[in-house]
Order: sequence, then C-alpha cells, then structure tokens
Amino acid sequence: MFAPPSGCLEGTVVVDASRVLAGPFAGQLLGDHGAEVIKVEAFDGDDTRRFGPPFVDGVAPYYLGLNRNKKDVAVDLTQPEGLALMFQMLETADVFIENFKASTWAKWGLSDLSEITRRFPHLVHCRVSGFGETGEFGGLPGYDAALQAMSGLMAVNGNPADDACRIGIPIVDTCTGMYGCMGILLALLERNRSGKGQMVEVTLYDTAIAMLHPHAANVLNGGKAIRTGNGHPNIVPYDLFPTGTVPLFLAVGNDRQFRNLCRELGEAGLASEAPFLTNGDRVVNRDSLRARLIPLLAPHDGMALFQRLMDLGVPCAPVLKVEEALAQAHTATREMTVECGDYRGPGIAVKLGRTPGAVHLPPPAIGEHSREVLARFGLGAARVEELIAAKVVI
Repeated sequence: MFAPPSGCLEGTVVVDASRVLAGPFAGQLLGDHGAEVIKVEAFDGDDTRRFGPPFVDGVAPYYLGLNRNKKDVAVDLTQPEGLALMFQMLETADVFIENFKASTWAKWGLSDLSEITRRFPHLVHCRVSGFGETGEFGGLPGYDAALQAMSGLMAVNGNPADDACRIGIPIVDTCTGMYGCMGILLALLERNRSGKGQMVEVTLYDTAIAMLHPHAANVLNGGKAIRTGNGHPNIVPYDLFPTGTVPLFLAVGNDRQFRNLCRELGEAGLASEAPFLTNGDRVVNRDSLRARLIPLLAPHDGMALFQRLMDLGVPCAPVLKVEEALAQAHTATREMTVECGDYRGPGIAVKLGRTPGAVHLPPPAIGEHSREVLARFGLGAARVEELIAAKVVI
C-alpha cells in the first residue's frame, strides 16, 4: 500500500509533472519534508535521465539528484485518457508542479492557464517557465546558461581580464526551484486562511534578475556593475589569495576583522594606514592592498592559517575540490550526504528540530509505482489494467 512519509508536510499531496531541473527540484524539496510527491513522467522518461556520463545502472546522477522521495507513474499525456487521468489526480492533490509549454496546454484545450485553479479551486498550481507568458520574451524556452548570459550574471562572473564566465553550477535553475518551493509553501499557508488555492508562477528570467544582488542594487542607485573576479564589488579584502600551500579565500567583512587579520600576519600597522583604514578606503585601493597582502600570506600554510584566523573571528576558507568537501568530517557531522538503499546524494539543508526531513525513497524508475499510485487515487484494479493494456499508462 501507499504509505505516506512523515514530516512537517505529511498529508500534502503533490503531483509533479515537471521535467529537467527547477520543477523537479521544488518537488524534491517538498518530498524531503514529508509531502507525498507523485512524479508524472512520459514513457521515455525525464530528459535528465540521459544527462551523463556518469551513469548508475543506466541512469544519470543528474536525474538521481533531483527526484528522490517521489513515486512514479508513467502516463501518455498525448492521449485524452492520459490527460484525463492527470486531471483526476488533481481533484484530490494539494499541489501541481508543471513546466509544459503554453502551446502544449493550448493543444490540450487550455489556452488560459488560470482555468486550472478555477477547475480545482483548492489547488496550488506552481508553473515554471523560462520567461513567463507575457512581454517581449514571453513564451520562449529558457535554459540556465542562457539566462545567466542575458540577465547579467555571466557578465559579473569570472576574471576581469577574460570573457564573461558561466557560474559552474545551474544556479538559475536551482534557485528557481527554491523560489518555486517557497511560493508553494506561501500559497499553502494562505490557503489555511482562505480555503482557496492559487497559481504560483516562477520563471528563470525573474529568478536571474532577482539574484543580481549587490550588482542590481548598485546600478539602480547610481553605481556600476563591475566584474571583480573572485573579489567582491563592495567589500575588501574579500578575495582569493595564494598561501604557501592551498589558496585561501579571505572574507573580511568589517574593520575589526581586518585589524585582526593584519595582526595575525605580523603587520598590525597596515590596518592603520590611511588607504586601508575603512572598508570604503580599501575598496578604492583594492589593488594596492592585494599587493601588500600577497607577500604576507606567502610563508603560511593555508590550512593552519585558516584555523588560526577563524579562531580570531576572521572569516576565511581554503579552496577545496568537490571530492574533498564531500569527504570532510563536518559534512558527515551535518548529515550532508545521505544514502537510501543504493542511492547516494546530498543531504537535507533545512534542519527542523521537531519535524525533521528525511530521505525515505530513492529516485524512481519510469512507471515504477504506476499501479500503486493509480490505486491511491481511487482507480480499481480492472481499470488500471485497461489503461496499461491501452498503453495510456505503463
């Protein structure tokens, strides 16, 4: 039988018909905290199943990292019976996540997507798209790197001497998934008061623009968005520096921390020099300060200096490879890698004291739970077998 998980979202039913990253990540976040998440998948599966190598038993880790804590029903939505089946699931679901093209919905007879919440007034409908449906770019498909490029994110990232540089993770997609999850939770909270669902719209474009802090704030208030490489446009020293061993990122956020840094490096008077007295002074004179700090850092072991500076309250960190970060003892202490059967993935970042999240299901195979899910939504065994025989469901 279908045993719902425990957690703060226990009893919340989510139909996740989205694909690729932002929508599935939003669904996974909800599932991590106890929501009952049903992944509605095409017969050939989510594209991310093929985003490799590497592969684990023929499935890319890209897919595995976005789809745990879900049960999977494979439905042919191009058939009227398949679409009707998804709508039947929405009758009792709390949340619907999708990222179908508007043209696909129109082909299915829905040219106005607000019709979904009119038809299912209790439903929180989370729609994910590239640009939304209105405006100059409305209806166009959106992809993470393309949105990094046209939003300005790429222009402020990378070495100032080189071309604009893509951020090394799909950060726009990932943050859109987080915004989607946040929007869903806001709408569910409001539904407790009004008894009504609503549409939650998130787009990659809106997310990318919203992520531009502090550059957007600077530009909107008379400043400029400048590419500073590893450095910070508004805080100095806030940059990567070489040491005698591993590179060390100094994240000095105030004058007190800067004084402590200089004292530990054996050059306490540096903090009292006029060009470096305040953060504003240091921002203006960042290049000359960097030139002064590099020889002071050169004799030090980066890892040992990291420990000493952190003990003094000076934020800093060594640059580790992903493999090294995952192997850190603190990663294990914080339960930031998890296993569930053969599944291995990152842990749950939000820790709740009384109703913690958990990984209780590995990512599903295509149609792995079709019979179980359809029975859960009230279909009799004979009807389920009819749908399978008609290739509406596998």
